[in-house]
Amino acid sequence: MRDTGDMVSGRARLHGGLDLGSTAIKMLVIDDDGAEVAGAQVPTPWRVGAAGTTDIVADDLLRAIRALVDLVDAELAPRTTAPLTSLAVAGMGETGMLIGAEGAAVAPGFAWFDPRGLDQIAAFPAAVREEFAGRTGLPLGAQVSVAKLAWLRDQGTDLAGLRWLDLPEFVVAALGGDIALELSLASRTGLIDQDSGAAWPAMLDALGVTDDLLPPLRGGGLPWGTASGAFGPRVDGAALTVAGHDHLVAAQANGTLDAAGYHVSLGTAEVLLRVLDAPLGFAARQRLADALINEVRHVVPGQHVLVAGVKTGLLLRRALHAAGITDRAGRDALDDAVMALPFEGELPAGAIEVTGARNDDGVLRLALHAEASPAEIFGAALRHSNDEIAALIAAMDREVAPATHATLTGGWAGMASVRRARAEVLPNPSLSTREQDVAWGAADRARRLVSASVPS
Repeated sequence: MRDTGDMVSGRARLHGGLDLGSTAIKMLVIDDDGAEVAGAQVPTPWRVGAAGTTDIVADDLLRAIRALVDLVDAELAPRTTAPLTSLAVAGMGETGMLIGAEGAAVAPGFAWFDPRGLDQIAAFPAAVREEFAGRTGLPLGAQVSVAKLAWLRDQGTDLAGLRWLDLPEFVVAALGGDIALELSLASRTGLIDQDSGAAWPAMLDALGVTDDLLPPLRGGGLPWGTASGAFGPRVDGAALTVAGHDHLVAAQANGTLDAAGYHVSLGTAEVLLRVLDAPLGFAARQRLADALINEVRHVVPGQHVLVAGVKTGLLLRRALHAAGITDRAGRDALDDAVMALPFEGELPAGAIEVTGARNDDGVLRLALHAEASPAEIFGAALRHSNDEIAALIAAMDREVAPATHATLTGGWAGMASVRRARAEVLPNPSLSTREQDVAWGAADRARRLVSASVPS
């Protein structure tokens, strides 16, 4: 729980964590003991266009972060004027910025669910397309960063002399930190060979670039420089680091991601994670990619993870909006209505058909063969996502021993109907006790950056 006292000790050090999420940007401040001291969030300032195109302009992103810092500063101000000792940034994968020589963005960043780039990846050389999953650990699709880089190239952006930064790395650089790539985020781009941990030459050739496109690679949680005063005195002088890919940061901070378990993050995307002590190899990555499962680098040095996702949150949010529900009270009332129904609903089998949860889709499609209440529709969407999750689990079980337990985190896990649905397909699920796993995990990486010994 957050500290609700009137004062923060003048000797207490404060550590901040930023979570660059698909729906909101969150900031959390903790003390040396890990207790939450202050926090706030602002909407992620996407620009939404036709046919699902969604991007973000660097100036809008940095304005939103300055506003967020101001909100946190205002919450802290009555209790302490102490600046942050350290600050770490975590965030979504795939989205990033091309920057010029001075560090300024030269193009927008694209949401991981933006469809642009499909034509470009279809035009990659046959050998690149055939080896892509085995080399990068990612299924080849519009979601990967290289699809957006190729799209920008074909729209007239000269990639020569530019560098790529994933969104958290871009924000750290804007705060005054180093220009460098973090391994778990770089693993999401399609530019990295998972076995070597370095740039994949064939992919660079397909884009028409050299490895100068990639700044130096660095492990998450390592020193990334010091914040300048551009974001206010509360942040000025803070030791900076990039925590890594949001889902992995949450899992590591929660302490629940072990070799026998799933960490399940229920945000806009629903992501299942399994930790690996070593990469599974080219052939296994190819097989997993056929099921839309990634094998990439963890935020923990030397470890890899399986990352399996479905677009559950995206579909559930659209189902809520279609029912005219836009606030927490409406969501809670719908949750109660879904829980009043049996898990399979009360309509005949096949009365509601739902598609769209696959990670290469995301378009909610409903076929109603009978009159259906919002609760029946929401329940049907949950059962559809259950089916997709069951298929992902079956594919992972063919490569590694089945998991024995699961931990649920993220905003949608707060709904009883969601937890009931997941209990049908996940082994021994339990609920995380933290509300902001990613932001807390980032703040924890920040305090570890400046602490020789950190309490567990």
